[in-house]
Amino acid sequence: MAVRDTGTEQLIKDTAKRIFFAEGKFNATTQDIADAAGVARTVINYYFRSKDALFKLVFKEAMDDMKVRLDEVLLSELAFKKKIIRFIDVFLMELSEYPYKEAFMISEINTHGFVMPDKEPSLALKHFFKQIQEAIDRGEVKKMLPLNFMLNLFSLLAYPLLTRPLFKQMLEITDIKFEQLMHERKKIIVEMLFV
Repeated sequence: MAVRDTGTEQLIKDTAKRIFFAEGKFNATTQDIADAAGVARTVINYYFRSKDALFKLVFKEAMDDMKVRLDEVLLSELAFKKKIIRFIDVFLMELSEYPYKEAFMISEINTHGFVMPDKEPSLALKHFFKQIQEAIDRGEVKKMLPLNFMLNLFSLLAYPLLTRPLFKQMLEITDIKFEQLMHERKKIIVEMLFV
């Protein structure tokens, strides 16, 4: 039995992530990925069987990676406001490396659907909702359902990412200027969420 070259397999996945998430080329072909990785298209088929299988794996790994990084923040012992600031930092760091990741994930969810592996909210999410409620009770956050606080947080972070190409063209701004605007949003978001 032949031994798989996991280095080549990882190179293909990393290249696909760069093409999808950093360059925003959601319709890239296996040939595009092969050319960028410096491998033959048949090598991609050997490791992943199809473009769809590669897409699914890259999508799953992206979701898993983001969940691990955000759960780490949500389960941390930081004070609530500092936790939110750290959460925003993690989200923005991801933006710097992969500016089209959110759009890719939403596109994949809309195209292929998405099923949560567990029907129950994760321990990190339960802990976060509890902390949101405690912050509301202390008067740090405006009165609202904890779910609305979370939706506001994600909306304020994700919407500009999802509409990035539109705003860049409409406002005639460069990638560098867009990233500067996103980093300025950190303070604005915290001021909007807290009393």
